[in-house]
Amino acid sequence: MPAPAKSTVAEVPAGALPRKGRGKAILTGIAFLLALAILLSLGTWQVQRLHWKEQLLADMAARRVAAPVALADIEAMAKRGEDIEYRPVTVSGIFANNKERHFFATWRGRTGYHVYTPLQLADGRFLFVNRGFTPFEAKEPEMRKQGQLTGVQSVTGLARARLAEKPSSIVPENDLAKNIFYWKDLDAMAASTGIAADRLVPFFVDAGDAPNPKGLPIGAVTQFDLPNNHLQYAVTWYGLAAALSGVGLFAVLRRKGA
Repeated sequence: MPAPAKSTVAEVPAGALPRKGRGKAILTGIAFLLALAILLSLGTWQVQRLHWKEQLLADMAARRVAAPVALADIEAMAKRGEDIEYRPVTVSGIFANNKERHFFATWRGRTGYHVYTPLQLADGRFLFVNRGFTPFEAKEPEMRKQGQLTGVQSVTGLARARLAEKPSSIVPENDLAKNIFYWKDLDAMAASTGIAADRLVPFFVDAGDAPNPKGLPIGAVTQFDLPNNHLQYAVTWYGLAAALSGVGLFAVLRRKGA
């Protein structure tokens, strides 16, 4: 009886992968490491943002209780490129009530406007002061005549930096014809009232809680509740990195045990 023919198929050593399989495994490993690196970097970035936000909130809290300074001091800081946000300041001048601008806003659940009125300083320049909130039905000055202060007034409040551009594409365009501003465009506010750029103080002041006649506008409307969710975001990214690492480890152990 003839002997059986020998097989010409080479035996594959245990644990060895075909070249195509090795290439796929390498690409999978690269993708895994890249995804892990991205998740870890996002988590680290959020931790850095957390420290930055905590410092910012601490600075805001410290500034709010500081003694108010003169307008010239705030202007000098701004020229040096220093942060003037929320720094207490006292200014004096005469309100140009016929030039007030209205910024659409809400306050304690009510819809209305923040009243921005130019304060004419002794040197002839104008500083836009956010005098506070007035409800929708009292938008027009005739509805709150007693709050239209005349003569030299002293205002203590917080310096606020101007915005360089519209904060978001979803924010509506300012309606100059109706005197309704959806974002605080200082240049547009000034131009719409006929105030020349060279006579404009390049920042705002939010008035404090000094009461106005008949209660309008309602002062001290500055918002301080900046969101600080960076810790949650960091935990999320690091958690996803940990989950991805677990999946990768499971895949390696499963392959070795195959």
